[in-house]
Amino acid sequence: MTHVLVTGGAGFIGTHVVTALLTAGHDVTIVDAGHPGAHRTPPDGVPGAALHRIDVTDRAAVAAALSGVDAVIHQAAMVGLGVDLGDLAEYVRCNDLGTAVLLAEMAGAGVHRLVLASSMVVYGEGVYTCPVHEAVRPAPRDVADLAAGRFEPACPDCGAALAPGLIGEDAPLDPRSVYAATKVAQEHLTAAWARQTGGSVTALRYHNVYGPGMPRDTPYSGVAALFRSALEAGRPPRVFEDGGQRRDFVHVRDVAAANLAALDATGARTGWRAYNVASGRPATVGQLAAELARAADGPAPVVTGEFRLGDVRHVVASPRRAAEELGFRAAVGLPEGVAEFAHAALRG
Repeated sequence: MTHVLVTGGAGFIGTHVVTALLTAGHDVTIVDAGHPGAHRTPPDGVPGAALHRIDVTDRAAVAAALSGVDAVIHQAAMVGLGVDLGDLAEYVRCNDLGTAVLLAEMAGAGVHRLVLASSMVVYGEGVYTCPVHEAVRPAPRDVADLAAGRFEPACPDCGAALAPGLIGEDAPLDPRSVYAATKVAQEHLTAAWARQTGGSVTALRYHNVYGPGMPRDTPYSGVAALFRSALEAGRPPRVFEDGGQRRDFVHVRDVAAANLAALDATGARTGWRAYNVASGRPATVGQLAAELARAADGPAPVVTGEFRLGDVRHVVASPRRAAEELGFRAAVGLPEGVAEFAHAALRG
């Protein structure tokens, strides 16, 4: 039995990870600050796991929570695009300072196994192929193009239409939002920590996670929660751009299973390694909204043409490395996952 500390273990993904760990027979301690970006009310945690209401930037409290711990699964973070740049300092405090404090205290406590919750946002735009210039990386989309409804990125060399493809873990990192920049920093910090301590880090780049227990309509929620919240209130889901953005929607129970596989990997090797956590079955944002509305017997989605500058057009993952090295393959298909999610409880 392994004693695992789960930061952010009372949050949406964290509670599913904790439940999976307990089911697998592990001893679990939760650290969660109950940040208002994720919790409207103080979190209850998960029965069977001790909950410590502390902030991961509190060095003394983190050091105390690490006593007797064998490994850490680091879920605690502010997520999403937030409200505006007024959130910038809090993103950096929670995500990057919090990670730095955790790593320093882990080194001091002799805890050398870490699973990091990273994100597909580290890639920026996904991978694309130009019919003339082959593999290219488009520049950030122009405001004028977005305002005119030209949502697809073009070849930076010739302006031709691009074909999106599957992105692998060795693709260059290209963060295009504050949240994305903090996740890249977390990856770099944990990689440096692994080199200096001889520790083991498995970084899980979550794609679009959805499922029971997502927080209700907040600026820090994922698109699935925003759609689900609208339907619960009897409103149509509002789909930005033209709804053609391609994503990989992965069920939260699959994400929890990936964390268990990653925990095993940290006990088998040293060093730093990243993995996409994805279903391998991409869908558009418009398709998700339509399937969710049908499953909830709610109003049809409304395509608004609105856009957010921090959004990217297409990010679709290759799940091969996780399958080959971790033995992780997503089990929940989008139709069955959406059918459940359409009626599942959300966090207040």
